[in-house]
Amino acid sequence: AGPEGDLAKSAIDAHIGEFSAGLAQLEPYDLVQSHHWMSGVAALPVARQWDVAHVQSYHSVAAHPGAPLSDGEPPESGGRVAGEALIARESDAIIAVSTAEARTIVERCGADPARVRVIPPGVDLDAFRPASRAERRPACPWCGSRAWYVLMAARLQPLKGGDLAIRAMAQLPASVRPDLVVAGDVSHDFADYRAEVEALIDSLGMRNHVHFVGAQSRDDLAALMRHSHALLVPSHSETFGLVALEGAASGVPVLASSTGGLREVVVHEETGYLMPDRDPVRWGRQLSGLLANEPLRARMGVIARVHARRYAWEAIGARLSAAYEQIAREHRA
Repeated sequence: AGPEGDLAKSAIDAHIGEFSAGLAQLEPYDLVQSHHWMSGVAALPVARQWDVAHVQSYHSVAAHPGAPLSDGEPPESGGRVAGEALIARESDAIIAVSTAEARTIVERCGADPARVRVIPPGVDLDAFRPASRAERRPACPWCGSRAWYVLMAARLQPLKGGDLAIRAMAQLPASVRPDLVVAGDVSHDFADYRAEVEALIDSLGMRNHVHFVGAQSRDDLAALMRHSHALLVPSHSETFGLVALEGAASGVPVLASSTGGLREVVVHEETGYLMPDRDPVRWGRQLSGLLANEPLRARMGVIARVHARRYAWEAIGARLSAAYEQIAREHRA
């Protein structure tokens, strides 16, 4: 559906109807699972046409109308709030990625609590794993010979808090400061944000300490992660925070905002730290203490790996499979 080539996220919903019409031409399936609101609005009428169950996963939910946006965040698509409410009411089941998201879907979108299940994302424990002793090699070609770096893996947009990560790193003395590697692309909706962040870097004298490396393949991201000394997740909000789980599986301590599903992924003072505010001085102080204490980082890394095993792909896949079978049976009944 839509023109060939990349589209801004804010422009995609103009093609929902076209996508829905194309979907309806497929052979009927036993169950339809939609991810994100636009897919749900497109697929719900098709599932009804086929007389099969429709399952919805949100992954993110629109802010309340009139709620203040983070600096640089564009307003939501005009159809998003109504679309999210529609699929909350009409879907046979909703699979939320966290308890925090489930609460939001019930309270903000009007979903029937009896139809909401919480099944978190899984992580590939073979791909995301701690570095072995044989891998004591620099995995960061941008960082020079020391390969001493902290990682932030996220799209470069205001919601993800890249500016906070940079301000926090600036709190560390230059003589002991690691580099900050930012892995992630800039979307069409935030084309100007990179320039704003670059200006911030220059104003803080951080030009030689911050490296934007763009989107990485899964294998390259996993290598970057397991060789990092800490992972920063300074998002304003996260329904789950999959990157924090991947960091835990990699045996890397995580500093994350205490928001949404991150409170369920990061175990405070065991697998990392949940930061209660967005004060860069506080973030910098916590990060500095963590980086200076190698035994603490090692202990947190071990516990983080143990914690991540609860989210192994095989276990999560089995839960999803069982849920789909039950939902399909109930719909047929």
